[in-house]
Amino acid sequence: MGKKLQLELFFWVFTFIIAAAVLLPILTTLNTYKFWLPNIVFVVTAITMTRYLFLLKHTFLAQRQPLKVVVVFLCIPLVFYLIQELNYFQTFLDEEGPEAIVGSGAYGAQANLMTYIRSELILFGVAAVISSVALPFRLLVSVWRTRNRGTV
Repeated sequence: MGKKLQLELFFWVFTFIIAAAVLLPILTTLNTYKFWLPNIVFVVTAITMTRYLFLLKHTFLAQRQPLKVVVVFLCIPLVFYLIQELNYFQTFLDEEGPEAIVGSGAYGAQANLMTYIRSELILFGVAAVISSVALPFRLLVSVWRTRNRGTV
């Protein structure tokens, strides 16, 4: 197995461990969590896109020009999806209130959990949007560099 493939697999395992660590306090405390799928998408997208943004030459995408162009165009609907889900979360909080997510219970524990949920979802959501907007530009620069200079 090549070094780039090993590194890619390592980073995917690392990404899923981080996603599990972020969601573990929520899923162990709440019976139902409506935003678990967007939350996982935000965490995985934020970590993966940021990794590709800064460590592109160490990824499998480094020398695959057609795949870079495909990823550039796939980022467009991805950004719209991420913004839509982030907006849906904010709208849900505004209309339904935090009690719709954490339920009623001990005020201190529920307030702390809601602060955690809101903070981590917005952190990873905004990071996913920003990195998904920046990555296509990085990939276009990489395509240009590979074609004209032979570097990534």
